[in-house]
Amino acid sequence: MSTTYQQLNTSLDTLKLFQIKEHLEEVSNFVSQNKLSFSDGLLKLCNYEIDHKTEVASKSMIKAAAFPFVKTVEDYDFEFQPCVNKQEILELSTLRFMENAENIVFLGSSGVGKTHLATAIGIVAASKRYSTYFIKCHDLLQQLKRAKLENRLENKLKYINRYKLLVVDELGYLPIDKEDSNLFFQLIDMRYEKKSTILTTNINFNDWDSIFNDAVVANAILDRVLHHSKVITINGRSYRVKDYIQASE
Repeated sequence: MSTTYQQLNTSLDTLKLFQIKEHLEEVSNFVSQNKLSFSDGLLKLCNYEIDHKTEVASKSMIKAAAFPFVKTVEDYDFEFQPCVNKQEILELSTLRFMENAENIVFLGSSGVGKTHLATAIGIVAASKRYSTYFIKCHDLLQQLKRAKLENRLENKLKYINRYKLLVVDELGYLPIDKEDSNLFFQLIDMRYEKKSTILTTNINFNDWDSIFNDAVVANAILDRVLHHSKVITINGRSYRVKDYIQASE
């Protein structure tokens, strides 16, 4: 190995261009055999480095989003839930709704796959390096309430609002008192027409008054959530029932 080649490898280590170093000999031979230019070879090496860094960044964004599991749209059983339009979900997976600061609401009873689809779309967003965060509604409200008690509510709201996509799971599964309702309204109002939010809920919109214990606040939240949104209603059987039936056969 020549001194120049050794120095080049050392420099690539110093610059942390590990993919270029790994593929250097391969690309060098490829360029020589195909009589390509220096620029062609350099571009090919740069592409290796960019592809690797993009993949690492995507994985890091997905991990930081705190999803409960990693599932894709392709993993969803549309045959079991024929009421869900696969093309509609695939369209949402293009993330055009985020470009327009629109929301998505997945509405349906427990076990029909709301969290699966919300997570799948969130993973697409995170993989494309949009700042994304997944949190259960109860946990979100507990964080906001704690921040208020510690006189740092404004900072907490700003921190959560910085996410380009916020996925709030299981809205309405646990009681929400009046204080929590006001805190949730502040967050939704802050994101209104600026950032996208995905909500999953098992409560019909007509019953949101009872969830938030305040008709005025409930209507204000609904108004901002639904103004620019896509509502996906899932009227189907629970996947847990499906798994039980299959296990019993």
